[in-house]
Amino acid sequence: MLSCDECIKYAEKKYICPHCETILSCCHVPPFHVGDGLGWGTEIFYVCLNDECKLFVNGWKSIENLYGHVGSYRYMLLPGSKKGEAMMVAGHQAFKGSEVDIEEMKATNKRHQKEKEAVAQLDSCVADKNLEPVMFLILDEQATLGDREKAIKLLKDLNDLSCIDPIRNHSFLKADMAHMVNMALLDLLKANFKKECPHCSEIIKLQAKFCKHCQQKL
Repeated sequence: MLSCDECIKYAEKKYICPHCETILSCCHVPPFHVGDGLGWGTEIFYVCLNDECKLFVNGWKSIENLYGHVGSYRYMLLPGSKKGEAMMVAGHQAFKGSEVDIEEMKATNKRHQKEKEAVAQLDSCVADKNLEPVMFLILDEQATLGDREKAIKLLKDLNDLSCIDPIRNHSFLKADMAHMVNMALLDLLKANFKKECPHCSEIIKLQAKFCKHCQQKL
């Protein structure tokens, strides 16, 4: 399969349909290869989406004569291939709406690269007193679950109370992840003889009877 960098590189290339000289659209591939079921081997490919293309226009009659049902052909080209082929499609909307958003792909790739960098720093972040990679993984809902759990377990050892506000202001998509983080923060607070005021959420001394911030009785 293509890497994120390779997908971006191929998505930015321009190819021409030999049947109509229209620039091919870079599209996401279907979930499986309808021809052999073995998979496409790529996340993207190029397709002629021109409804005036000769291959597409003439394909309707060809499909009807050969197979007796409605359909046509679109020209498609796989990344790295020099020659494309005719791909059977069921209608005019085939692959329309599946065009690759290159800018979105680049943004996703940047996030992926930052995730890899954060994971690589986990083993040394406590010794380096580096909270940043831990926070990135905890707050990144797209990061790998196992890496996020590993990051959560490092919060107590990092012993940095500045992590609390960003985490409390984050909405976790998974309830079990939110529970795991909450338990880690409670351990961190106890280790520092602190607690959160139930009224204003400010951090106060564990033995406090009144909150020094909102003056509420605890």
